[in-house]
Amino acid sequence: MPTSTHPPLQRGASQPLAGQLAERFAQRIRERLLPPGARLPSVRDCARQHGVSPHTVVAAYDQLQAAGLLEARRQRGFFVRESRPAPARGARPAAAPPRQAPVDATALIRGMFEADAARSPGLGTLPADWLDGALLRSALRRLHQADAQPLQLGYGDPSGDARLRDALSHRLADLGIHAGPAQILTTHGATHAIDLLIRTQLQPGDAVLVDDPGWAVIFARLTRAGIRLLPVPRTGRGPDLEVLAALAAQHAPRAYLTVSVLHNPTGHSLGLADAHRLLRLADAHDFHIIEDDSYGFLAPEHQPRLAALDGLRRVTYVSGFSKVLTPAWRVGYLAAAPERLAALTDTKLLDGLTSSPVLERAVALCLERGGLRRHAQRLRERLAAARQRVAALAARQGFAWAAPPDGLFGWLDVGADTERIAQPLLDAGWLTAPGALFSATRAPGSLMRINMATAQDPAFWRALRAAVPG
Repeated sequence: MPTSTHPPLQRGASQPLAGQLAERFAQRIRERLLPPGARLPSVRDCARQHGVSPHTVVAAYDQLQAAGLLEARRQRGFFVRESRPAPARGARPAAAPPRQAPVDATALIRGMFEADAARSPGLGTLPADWLDGALLRSALRRLHQADAQPLQLGYGDPSGDARLRDALSHRLADLGIHAGPAQILTTHGATHAIDLLIRTQLQPGDAVLVDDPGWAVIFARLTRAGIRLLPVPRTGRGPDLEVLAALAAQHAPRAYLTVSVLHNPTGHSLGLADAHRLLRLADAHDFHIIEDDSYGFLAPEHQPRLAALDGLRRVTYVSGFSKVLTPAWRVGYLAAAPERLAALTDTKLLDGLTSSPVLERAVALCLERGGLRRHAQRLRERLAAARQRVAALAARQGFAWAAPPDGLFGWLDVGADTERIAQPLLDAGWLTAPGALFSATRAPGSLMRINMATAQDPAFWRALRAAVPG
């Protein structure tokens, strides 16, 4: 029983006893009833005064320390922290530094974290309100209702959660890719999967074919690893296979890293004839293909994949869930020939032991009962409507597409250097993605990537028209 006049804590209330006790002290600190430097009761005395266990007091004091209200002094106890002086009344807050238009891959990614999606036609992902929060919450509830303790307390399988790999094997079969669970390795997202492939299968000085335009993050990772880039021009009709053949004959590349379906940034998908010709070139010049299918859920399942045509012989397939499910769950994977998996798994172990078994099981739950499939179908339908609206807005302002928009992106020709107009547009509140960011050689040009989900505001198109000279 309490031994003082403190009102009793409410047992059985929705807020735990530790939280109630922490809030009681926090209120006294905020009201200056406990001034800076004041010493709190010892754990044992506080427990006796409030009729709780010492464990509850320790938990309450931990919460107060986490909130910056207390500090623990060794062998002396717990004391109210000195508070920082409040800014003088009427003082202006420090001005935020002016925003700069993105000049490289890192700047574009940083801009994504800072930007308002509603004013970010250059965004590389779906806006949050397009994602299915109910599906995520359902998966987490089912995960915690099940016997998930081993998942939460262990490192997990280095190859990845067995249920997820089994679900992925079924997903790949729907795409015509026949890979058993033993041929699948999970990763911290698709970019991590590509990074594992770079560090396992390539050496500094190796030459690698890349799409140009392509994803600048991959250019940066390859360059940092000492890899020589061989840019293959990519237009609205796909990669220029004549140029690719000439580069392969001259430089003997080790690999070709490509997005075959819903290419970023053009939105183009490889046709069957070009896919077969590309695979013949890989055989003739003995190079490996890394197929990045990060946007695959936004494409029809019947769209041909290189991995399906090749049978995972020369092709390693990479995908993930950040673009369609949630970027907060960093879950990706690769599927490869069995002889490649052991070395890739070793690299993953050295890189960070294992990936999260809890998040991987949550993704498995989204896949197993068809929830993710239904969500992806709704996204495809919604994006189709968005593309129609964006195409009409672009036409109204006199702009043309370098390739027919598909999936999430369109490759727009504005008739002026898009890097030059990026800063004025940003000053007006619009984050764009100039074409130079997607060039392996940083070549300027009149193209920019347009996100169909975030470019539906007519005000952006009026601002873009006003920013283009002449």
